[in-house]
Amino acid sequence: MSIRVVIADDQQLIRDGFRMILGSEPDIDVVGEATNGAEAVAITRELMPDVVLMDIRMPELDGIEATRRILARDRDNRTSVLILTTFDLDEYVYDALLAGASGFLLKDVPKHQLIAGVRTVGAGDALLAPSITRRLIEEFTATRAPANTPPGLDELTPRELEVFRLLATGINNAEIAQRLVVGETTIKTHVTRILMKLGVRDRGQAVVLAYETGLITPGRTTPK
Repeated sequence: MSIRVVIADDQQLIRDGFRMILGSEPDIDVVGEATNGAEAVAITRELMPDVVLMDIRMPELDGIEATRRILARDRDNRTSVLILTTFDLDEYVYDALLAGASGFLLKDVPKHQLIAGVRTVGAGDALLAPSITRRLIEEFTATRAPANTPPGLDELTPRELEVFRLLATGINNAEIAQRLVVGETTIKTHVTRILMKLGVRDRGQAVVLAYETGLITPGRTTPK
């Protein structure tokens, strides 16, 4: 099945370029476009795409609030948001991740990374591997007061806590499985239970939570 994508950006050239790149892939189908956040919310509710490529700075309604409205409406919906930004250290991107976005890409990203990013998020994963994402999260959690420990954290088993710490470093399920010398299917089961117990939508929010609660500290790429 094709990954259904909506492109939300107020610049026509950006939308045209992304549509041309993504539309050339046999497994990706660009089903709609939006020129501002309000349109993005409306068209997403109408078409229920798998992925929304969301610009941050748009008229009428910015991409952060649009992301929040799209993802808050139904926590179980299939739509994931992939943030687009011109700046690699934009504080608004952190807020978008906190709102539930599954990751972000720079607008000048190479074609193959754009396609890979859409496929990653379309498959239900978070785009957390680039070191820039980790650096951004570290940058802004370091300036905020530690969050209260979420109730669900105490409900994690020792193994789930171990998986959560590794997940928070940005590595994928296969890498976690290799570290713990278990099957990838087992890790997928652990991750599903972790997200459910913590009450977070996806890995992106889980990573932010890990930094905010001090489970992972800024500047460290391996868990404590």
